[in-house]
Amino acid sequence: MNNNYYAVIMAGGIGSRFWPVSTTDFPKQFHDMLGTGQSLLQKTFTRLQGLIPSENILILTNERYLELVLEQLPEITEDQVVLEPAMRNTAPCILLSALKIYKKNPAAQMIVAPSDHWIEDETAFLRDVETCFKTCASEDKLLTLGIEPTFPNTGFGYIESDKEDENVIKKVNQFREKPDYETAKKFLEAGNYSWNAGIFLWSVKSIISSFEKNMPTMFTLFSEGNEAYNTKNEKQFIENNYAKAENISIDYGILEKAENVCVKKATFDWNDLGTWGALHDKLKSGTEQNAIVRALPHVTDAENNMIYTASEKLVVVDGISDYIIVDKEDVLLIYPRKKEQEIKELLSDVKKNFGKKYT
Repeated sequence: MNNNYYAVIMAGGIGSRFWPVSTTDFPKQFHDMLGTGQSLLQKTFTRLQGLIPSENILILTNERYLELVLEQLPEITEDQVVLEPAMRNTAPCILLSALKIYKKNPAAQMIVAPSDHWIEDETAFLRDVETCFKTCASEDKLLTLGIEPTFPNTGFGYIESDKEDENVIKKVNQFREKPDYETAKKFLEAGNYSWNAGIFLWSVKSIISSFEKNMPTMFTLFSEGNEAYNTKNEKQFIENNYAKAENISIDYGILEKAENVCVKKATFDWNDLGTWGALHDKLKSGTEQNAIVRALPHVTDAENNMIYTASEKLVVVDGISDYIIVDKEDVLLIYPRKKEQEIKELLSDVKKNFGKKYT
C-alpha cells in the first residue's frame, strides 16, 4: 500500500434509467445489480482497496445518502464521506475533494472513479491505475483511462488521442461528444479513439493548479475554505458556499481546456452499467440470450429478455422477447428493451400520476 495513493468514488447519482429498482431514496449504486452479494458501491470500494489504503478512499455523494454509505461501508468513517448539499455536477466536488486531500498530503495522487462500473479483471485495472499514478507522481499530467471500443457505440463520449504518439500514455487531442452511428463507425476505423469511461487520475497538485488556471472563480470560492477542511468547521463552510459553485462537469470545466491531458488505453474489461440493456449485455447467456438476476426462470419461446427480481422468485415467461421484466415489492415493469432510453420520461409520468411513492 502506498500512503500517497487516494481514491474518490462518485456515488451521488440517481440512476433513473434503472427504475423501478433505482429510486431517489435508494439509487442503483447501493443495489446488488448483478446478484453478486455486493452492491455496486461495495464492489468499487473493495476493488480500490487492492491498491489504496481504506482510510484514503473518499465517497462523494448527496446528503441524503450518508446513512446508506456508512451502512454499506463499515470500514470508513463519516469524515471520509464528502456530502454535496446541492447538485452541481462533477467539477465542484472533485475540486473540493482535491483540496481536502492536498491539506492532508500535498504529495498525493488521486483517482476519481464512478461507483457504478463493472470491472471483472481487477488485477489489470489496478495495474493500469498504478502505471498512471507513477506518471502523475513525476509529471504534471491529467490522465484518463480510455476503453478500447468494440463496436460503434453512440451512447458514450470518445477520446481522440495523438496518432503519432507511440507512448503507453498518449496526449489527448480532443474529447468528442456522443456521436451518431456513422461518426462512431469512423472513430473505430481511425483507430485512435477510445470510449470515455469517466475514470481520471492526477496528482492533487496538478488538478488544483489546473482549476486555478482554467476555472479561477471556482478555485477562489473553494480555496477560501482551506482552513476549515478536515475540521469541524468544514460542514458549515460547504453548506454556506457549495451552491454558489458553477454547475459544470470536470470534462467541460477542465479537461477540454487543459493542455496536459493524456490517456492510457485500459487493459481491463469494462461495462458502464448505465441501463437495463447494458446489464442484459453483461449477463445474457444460453441460446436464448436471456439475462437473469435472482429470478428462478421458467422460460419458453422467449429470447433476449432482461429478467430481474428483488428476491428469489419463480418467474414464468412464455412468448415474450426483447423485454425488460423487473419485479420489485411494489412495482412490476414489463417494458420493451428498444425503448429503454425512454425510462427517464416514463419515470416523470409515474411521478406525476402516482406521486413520489414509487419513484
